[in-house]
Amino acid sequence: MGLFGSNRDTVCRAHIDDPDATMVLVTSLRSLISRDLPDPARRPLLFFCIGTDRSTGDSLGPLTGTRLVSLGIDSCRVWGTLDNPVHAANLQVTIDRAHAMFRNPYIVAVDACLGRLENVGTITANRGPLRPGTGVSKTLPQVGHAHVTGIVNVGGYMEYMVLQNTRLCLVMRMAEIIGTALASATRDFVEASVAFEMTRRIAATRWDSRS
Repeated sequence: MGLFGSNRDTVCRAHIDDPDATMVLVTSLRSLISRDLPDPARRPLLFFCIGTDRSTGDSLGPLTGTRLVSLGIDSCRVWGTLDNPVHAANLQVTIDRAHAMFRNPYIVAVDACLGRLENVGTITANRGPLRPGTGVSKTLPQVGHAHVTGIVNVGGYMEYMVLQNTRLCLVMRMAEIIGTALASATRDFVEASVAFEMTRRIAATRWDSRS
């Protein structure tokens, strides 16, 4: 859970009531990741969807992760779902596990955040790592090379109570848009890295059979 503010690394903003919100995010995310991954086949792309289903406002991450899996993204590349959430208590160990399983992964992180009343319902795509926990005054590990945040409610006062009283309808709409946009924007990158990994494994198997 972050705290929204002005960010020079923000590449786009879209409100859930904008009918073009999904396409705006797709275009911006695809452009951002293309610049960061000139050779996507050699660098696996992972999604870190941070939050917990124990708090309505903080469930954006796991709802988005579950949406990604339902859209066909391999579950081994999605870290943080309703069944297996990634949150403050297990974030560092999950980061370590991901880096142990995948060599030099490119990570897109997703999290909810709090902001001003007029910005509630806004989704942002951003360069650089996510800093989870800032919205509730926690110091947690940074994660990601790019990140997407959704402003789910108003910050500045009794944040935990605010998160518990966030409307589920709002969070689910945001998760649907973010998940759909991420799946569409990154599918080619994910497929390229999967194909490269399969080719590498086949080559290694043939080499071992000759030994």
